[in-house]
Amino acid sequence: MASSKLLLFPLTTLLLLLATPRALAATPVAPGPTPAPLNLTGILAKGGQYTTLLRLLDETQVSQQLISQLNSSFNGLTLFAPTDNAFSSLKAGTLNSLTNQEQVQLVLYHVLPRYYSLTTFQTSSNPISTQASGDSGVYTVNVTSTSNQVNVSTGVNDAPINNVLYSEFPLAVYSVDSVLLPAEIFGVKPPAPAPTASTVPSKHKKTPVSSTAAAPAEEADSSTNAARGRSAGWAFVLGFGFMSIVSLF
Repeated sequence: MASSKLLLFPLTTLLLLLATPRALAATPVAPGPTPAPLNLTGILAKGGQYTTLLRLLDETQVSQQLISQLNSSFNGLTLFAPTDNAFSSLKAGTLNSLTNQEQVQLVLYHVLPRYYSLTTFQTSSNPISTQASGDSGVYTVNVTSTSNQVNVSTGVNDAPINNVLYSEFPLAVYSVDSVLLPAEIFGVKPPAPAPTASTVPSKHKKTPVSSTAAAPAEEADSSTNAARGRSAGWAFVLGFGFMSIVSLF
């Protein structure tokens, strides 16, 4: 009798062990919290000194593009954020002188199409592509990094990174005190080509006389010659008659 109880105990234990994983699998697991989407404009608004940049992001609709990229890209984004003082330092009327397309290019020039931490800049190779492009191709910047400073150069001006607003993959936002000016828009324009010799009228070149203008002069010469011929004929007749009269005497 005791032996039968001993056999039943391991069997019961085995059945419980086999049933436990199924019970655990059938138990629903509560979903974890869904991460909130990154709010780029909220990060800039919290900084308190990026009003002009926020306005440009909205007017050019670049903010919508960046938000979409942040939620779908595996590479992330990096934004250089000029302060309001940086925009105020521009020559008066600079932004208003740009076309709508150039304003979009200017904003996108401050965006790198991947996430860069400050340490990543130390090993990255230049030039670095931005999200701006034009007829000449993709606009680029050069980023140099030392132990205590990261500097962004456009070929027109330089802008050191002076503050980290946000840096957690997939987004990095760095504050800069200068607006990054792409050479494709703000660089020195090549001089206009000099006119060739064929397009410049020479001061010493004689103007050819047309055949129609010469016709009246030719007609006048022929009339003069005819008149001279008639005068010579009359002079001969008068001279011959005078000689005949003299011979009679």
